[in-house]
Order: sequence, then structure tokens, then C-alpha cells
Amino acid sequence: MQDMNHKFPYRWTLADAVFTKDKGKVFSCFACGGGSSMGYKLAGFDVIGCNEIDPKMMAAYRANHNPKHSYLEPIQTFKNREDLPPELFELDILDGSPPCSSFSMAGNREKDWGKEKKFREGQAEQVLDTLFFDFIDLAERLQPKVVVAENVKGILLGNAVEYARKVYEDFDRAGYECQHFLLDASKMGVPQRRERVFFIALRKDLAEPFMEQVDMFTQRPRIDMDFFEREIPFSEIEMEGVEREEVSESIKNRWEMADHYGRYDERARGGIKFGYFYKLMRWRVCATIMANGAYTIEPTSHFATDEEFALCGTFPMDYNYTGSKAQYIIGMSVPPVMTAQVATRIYEQWLSK
Repeated sequence: MQDMNHKFPYRWTLADAVFTKDKGKVFSCFACGGGSSMGYKLAGFDVIGCNEIDPKMMAAYRANHNPKHSYLEPIQTFKNREDLPPELFELDILDGSPPCSSFSMAGNREKDWGKEKKFREGQAEQVLDTLFFDFIDLAERLQPKVVVAENVKGILLGNAVEYARKVYEDFDRAGYECQHFLLDASKMGVPQRRERVFFIALRKDLAEPFMEQVDMFTQRPRIDMDFFEREIPFSEIEMEGVEREEVSESIKNRWEMADHYGRYDERARGGIKFGYFYKLMRWRVCATIMANGAYTIEPTSHFATDEEFALCGTFPMDYNYTGSKAQYIIGMSVPPVMTAQVATRIYEQWLSK
């Protein structure tokens, strides 16, 4: 039964979902397993295709979305294609989550800026911190009504602020009025504390009716992105009577060492964190699901299950992971309900007008 305090259910299936496809057309870049695509579909949009560089991610995307158009290639190649179908030049929303490890607070940040890296095995080497600008180049070419780009909180911190400023400059050059919002998924009906930045850009020829004066020097298109839905503690999504893998002795020893020296990472508001090891507290909202973290449920010595990861990430319970680890795909993806909330606000306050 859906909690009436939430606009979208976090427990759902693809088999039972009704996608109306009446709110407009979307194309997704850096699509991963399709977390954002499922969000747009929940909000009533027609997601007509995707671009992704990782063959395993594309396999999962195709298995679950059966896209009309799918391009397995780097965005640098995709943005210059001469054979793009006409409907990609008639989009309501161009969506993308440019790889963000260069700016993540859990990564190397400045040490990795400007370096070629493989995001995971099987991909071509890329300079990750320039992919955002390739995405804006694509937006300039396709000229969708709205562009939505999701990224990590770290893009707003420290020296990365200059990078964010360059994002604004490039959106302006491409013909868009841009603004950004730091959103917490736990306030949006997602059983997970996941803070992400959303850059939302409206094409300039459509922006005039929505412009508001922010201060003496700044105008921007008015849109409300404040969310106040009830938080969902882990106890509400914890599966009962299921088989769980027990924590190994080596991990137990690491926790004992952390307990002894008090070496905890306070950033894990959904539990206790030590390195990539997490203890989830039942009365708290789950900490951010990382692609490669180890999550145990306090006070037991057992790991969280794939079903619990799906619920924390608002992934459909019948999602086909096509052989990849559920936690990896969910950890790499935007929670569908988070995207559905953003997409609904864009439709109600801009596109429907």
C-alpha cells in the first residue's frame, strides 16, 4: 500500500507500472542502468533512448527499457554523429549524469583532475572532468527545451567551484538559463540519504515568462525544488525471514579495530562508516548506497540484501541486472523516485505552461 505522504512509491515493479508517456520526450546520456530513465517514466515522460559507454550497463539498460535508440559509445563520438534521428532534435528534456568521481568527496578530487581514467574495466580511457562539457556541446546541438544534469555534492566544494562556474558559462553559451539545486533524496520519498546536485537549464527562448529577480544582478527562471516528504528509516524496508550472508572474520576484526580507536567517518549519517564498511541503523534512513561498499545491519553481523538495496535505491523489485551486481548498478544510478520528483516539478512549472 502506498504511503499517502509520498508522491511516488519506493516499492514497485516494472511489470505493474503504468507509464503514460504523455508529458514529453526524454533522451538520457551516461545512462548507466537507467535509474533516471525509470524516474522520467514514472513521471509520465517517454524516454526514447540513451547513450552509454559501458557494455554491461548498456546490457542492463536494454534488458529493462528496450530503448528505441541506443548508442554504445563515448559521448565525444555520439555528439558528432551525422545520423542522429530527427526526434532527438525535438526533445523536451535532455538528461545526463556525467561521471563524477573526480569531484566526489570519497575520491582523489584535485589529484585526478585532467587525467585520463577508466571508469571501470572494459571502458575507453577518458578525462572524466571534461565529460560535462561534451554533454553541454550535445545540448547546444540538439537544443532540447530543458537540460537536466545530475552530479555529486563535491562539485560545489573547494576548488571545484570554478568548474561549476564554467558549467554555467557553457550553458549560457549554448543558449540556456541554468541554475543548480542541492537535493537530498531522503526528503523526496527515497529511503536513502543521497545528496546530489542537479543543474537544470531552460532554453532562453522559452525562459522569459518564468524569469524572476534573485538579487540586483541576477535573474533566473522560477522553479520550486524544495521537498519535504517524510523520511523513511531502514526499519521500514528491512526484509524479514530472508537468508543473509554473514560478515567475515576479517571484517569483524576491522570493526573491532575501529571501535577500539574510534576511527569512524561521521559523514555516514545513515549509520556508522569506517572506510568502505557501513553499519546501518534501523531507526535511521539508510546511508548513501555506494557501488562497492559493504553494508551490514546493526546490531547483527549480516549483510544487507539485494532486495533491500533495490528498495533503498527505489529500483523496481523485478529489475533485471543481467549478471551485474545489484549494489553496483544501484550505487551508480540516480534513484528513480528522485528523478521522478524533479521531472514532475519541471513539467508542472515549466513544460505544461
